[in-house]
Amino acid sequence: MSEIVNCAAYADGHRVADVSLNDVHTVLKENNQFVWIGLHEPSEDILQSVKDEFNLHELAVEDAHNAHQRPKVEIYGDSIFVVLRTIIRKKEHTEFGETHFFVGDNFVVVVRHGSSIPYTEVRARCEATPEQLKKGQGFVLYAVMDFIVDHYFPVVH
Repeated sequence: MSEIVNCAAYADGHRVADVSLNDVHTVLKENNQFVWIGLHEPSEDILQSVKDEFNLHELAVEDAHNAHQRPKVEIYGDSIFVVLRTIIRKKEHTEFGETHFFVGDNFVVVVRHGSSIPYTEVRARCEATPEQLKKGQGFVLYAVMDFIVDHYFPVVH
């Protein structure tokens, strides 16, 4: 599976372009747009590129690379870093993973580690509701967090 699952620019609640990681900095200069990038178990090189493109804090990127973090929310300058634990029930056993989020003025970076259902369904649902997606990266953070929490219910039951 590719380390970069999806990278797209959004404006006014609609996907306006697929973006290569090396071109993110140009999209971030545009007003009223945000970039949503999804990563799955990225290499150190990919995370370094993401750090450079989004101007992320070194300590948060180190946490995202190492995984095995406790759930938390940390503020680094004008962005936040969030870690959530994921859980999936597969037949007779439970698998754990984690998802890290970097959220800034015009971006959201979602990094999956370990066992987790891909978030392509969340992206599709967000794109199908432009009035909600128009709210920007905060709505994306909410939607993915809601998806993660919903997957706790089968395990709890």
